[in-house]
Amino acid sequence: MIIKKTIKDKKEKTKSPWAWIPTLYFAEGLPYVIVITVSVIMYKRLGVSNSDIALYTSWLYLPWVIKPLWSPFVDIFKTKRFWIIIMQLLIGAGLAGVALTIPVPDFFQFTLAFFWLIAFSSATHDIAADGFYMLSLSESKQSFFVGIRSTFYRIAMIAGQGLLVILAGYIESTLSLSPAEVKIIAKPEKFFENTIKVDSSKIIPLEGSLRIIAKPSVIEISTHPQTRETVNFFLSFAQKFNIINGFSKENLIIPDTSNIKELVGNVGLISFHLSKKPDEDKNYIVTLNFENNSSGFSILTGKTITFNSKNWNKPAYAVIQIDPLIQNKYETILKIQSEKIPVAWIIPFILIAILYFIFFIYHNFILPKPTDDKSILQEKRSTVIKEFFRAFFRFFEKEKILLIIGFLLLYRLGEAQLVKLVSPFMLDSRESGGLGLSTSDVGLIYGTIGMIALITGGILGGFLISKKGLKSMLMPMLIALNLPDLLYVYLSYVQPTNLWIIYTCVSIEQFGYGLGFTAYMMFMIYISEGEYKTSHYAISTGFMALGMMIPGMFSGMIQEAFGYRHFFIWVCIATIPSFILAKYIKINPSFGKRDNTL
Repeated sequence: MIIKKTIKDKKEKTKSPWAWIPTLYFAEGLPYVIVITVSVIMYKRLGVSNSDIALYTSWLYLPWVIKPLWSPFVDIFKTKRFWIIIMQLLIGAGLAGVALTIPVPDFFQFTLAFFWLIAFSSATHDIAADGFYMLSLSESKQSFFVGIRSTFYRIAMIAGQGLLVILAGYIESTLSLSPAEVKIIAKPEKFFENTIKVDSSKIIPLEGSLRIIAKPSVIEISTHPQTRETVNFFLSFAQKFNIINGFSKENLIIPDTSNIKELVGNVGLISFHLSKKPDEDKNYIVTLNFENNSSGFSILTGKTITFNSKNWNKPAYAVIQIDPLIQNKYETILKIQSEKIPVAWIIPFILIAILYFIFFIYHNFILPKPTDDKSILQEKRSTVIKEFFRAFFRFFEKEKILLIIGFLLLYRLGEAQLVKLVSPFMLDSRESGGLGLSTSDVGLIYGTIGMIALITGGILGGFLISKKGLKSMLMPMLIALNLPDLLYVYLSYVQPTNLWIIYTCVSIEQFGYGLGFTAYMMFMIYISEGEYKTSHYAISTGFMALGMMIPGMFSGMIQEAFGYRHFFIWVCIATIPSFILAKYIKINPSFGKRDNTL
């Protein structure tokens, strides 16, 4: 029996860390970037408002915020190996759940629920994986493989934020169209315009990806009721031209004339067409829907239109009616998009779900079973919990802890808001103040050029701190983090069409972020020094996540209220508190410097 156990232990020790460390940390990084970043892009493409995207996806930070609170239970119950494998199974199930609920009518609520499952499973996976890493490797091997685990974590970020988004964008471009938005405003002081204004200029092909062009981008409708006769006039006009332009084969619907003087809700007229000629064999079904299923507006005609190579440059018309009970100013966004955009996101999520089921099977066989990886016995639980609370409260006994917590929360106050709206800004139409990029363009920016700049900034940041120390480099790196935010002010005002200008601005911002975040990570290590280094670092990361969550929740509301230009100016203003607090932070001048005597 002893001989068998010795052979088994020897076999476990011979398992090469190369067989599981790369895949384990790839599996750790991918769900984080999917939950925090990819979800934002997906919801934007599926027509969710900026305010809802920022508010609800910011709540997804919460599992990482409160991660230190349940980390002891990973020690108490079962092994780290058990938690890793089970969490990968749950992450795969959550990803499959997202894929299956994207097509349903209430997709936003259902997919958010599955993103919550992924987020909690991922945070728990982080705890178990980091603990398993330390239990499975000697100190010398931990030092050797720390760069490997970091590299594969970054590769996961590239795969999620870049390749996954590029894949979705490619499928979008193949199956569907880039959508358009029209802001509809019910306005009491607006006088009714009873003359139909039709743009008679010839529609010419536009460069870039195939997309929907809507006119006007903003339409104001008076809240004063109009007669049914007037509304019927608009309705007949739109239906007649949709038939003439080949969008409808139905006979003209004869409007109700039983009481043409009856007052009904006022209406407005919009037109839309494609940006260029599609392939001969392609038909694109375009549907109109109000953001958040707004009950104050309805579509009388033109809700579903089919474009092809013959009618792409002919305007389709839709008539929008407001509820006659609306008396005050009220607005919503009308989304004009292809029906197949959801399919473009279903496929990538299914593929990633399959990948996690493969991870589940692979790691179940390949992960070693270190003898120290065991659960705490029942009779020792009280001791563990008591020690946990002792470690927790010791963190708050640190000198100037309120200043430290304030700095942790406000260090990325501007960045926390910026990161939530950068992708929507790039995807939004130029008429809405955005850059009008495709999904693939955004994936390419962040998955390749932006990620290279981010990693370069991080490596350089570590080198500079090892040379100069954290104290000397904190303020310069804080400037590097926040100063490039001005580039988004420039982009929002100029709205350049040259992609290389956009790539350059994003790369500079990501490079600065890499520098600034390195200093932030080193500061968390510095304040975690002492008896409870691991626990205090976990608490620091919780405050870091909280500092990203709360500002991000309100960023969408601020942007929608003031527009992209003023929002990015506000982001720059929001960086000021971090500079003020940095002046009062005390750091040992030698901390972070490499010991040249070794």
